This record gives sequence, structure tokens and C-alpha cells, in this order.
Amino acid sequence: MIFSKEQILEFCNQFSKNTLMQTLQIEYIDAGEDFLVAKMPVTPAVHQPMGILHGGASVALAESVGSAASHFFINPEKQEIRGIEISANHLKSIREGVVFGTAKIIHKGRSLHLWEIKITDESGNLISLCKLTNMVLDKKLK
Repeated sequence: MIFSKEQILEFCNQFSKNTLMQTLQIEYIDAGEDFLVAKMPVTPAVHQPMGILHGGASVALAESVGSAASHFFINPEKQEIRGIEISANHLKSIREGVVFGTAKIIHKGRSLHLWEIKITDESGNLISLCKLTNMVLDKKLK
């Protein structure tokens, strides 16, 4: 399926309403043939007790952007995506500002998609490096 950048971003942002992505204020902001970018503000709402970005919030951003990106390689009428594994290396802390999650496809198979998600700050510093594996499932007939 071929979608315009605007269609991809509109779909992702609408699909995120009333979900964890909305709670974390994740917004999809850029897309291309093999990548998707979302941003998330770093505020006390996503801090851990030491006042820095919680690793779990970073992982939620990574899984959100990587899973959303997989939707554009499937037939959504017949298939759906499930994240089955995610790993994260948190390399730098951040207290405020905005972080960006950029998902780039590493492997696009019929049943598995492997994504690398780089989480960076506004200056391009690498905050976390994540790897996400998504499984492509056939939708069950109702």
C-alpha cells in the first residue's frame, strides 16, 4: 500500500487518541519509505524519581513508533501487528525538552519486522537505542 506522508501522520495521530500515546503526548511528525518519527515532551509526567526521563517512557515511545511503522507494510484489513520483543540501552539522561523516536526498518519479512529506534534530544544527542521485533498476525475472522 502506498500512502502519502500526510496520510501516514494523520493515521498515526488519530489512531493514538485515548491511548498511552496520548497520555505521554506522543505526536507523529515525520515519515518516509522506511522510517517514522514521533516526538514526546520530557516533563515531570515522564520522569523517574530522580527527575530524569524514565526508561519506561523511552521504551513506550520506541514501541509506539516502531509498531505504528509496521502498519504500513501490512494489509490492515487482513493483518495486525504485535510487538514481541523490545530491548533498550539508555545512554544519556535528559530532564526537560523534547525527545524524538526515529524508527528505521532493519528487516521486513512476511511474519516479522525488526526495527531500530533511536531516541534523541533536540540537539541530536542519542538518549536511548532500542530494537523492536514485531510479529505480523492474520486477523481472526469474526
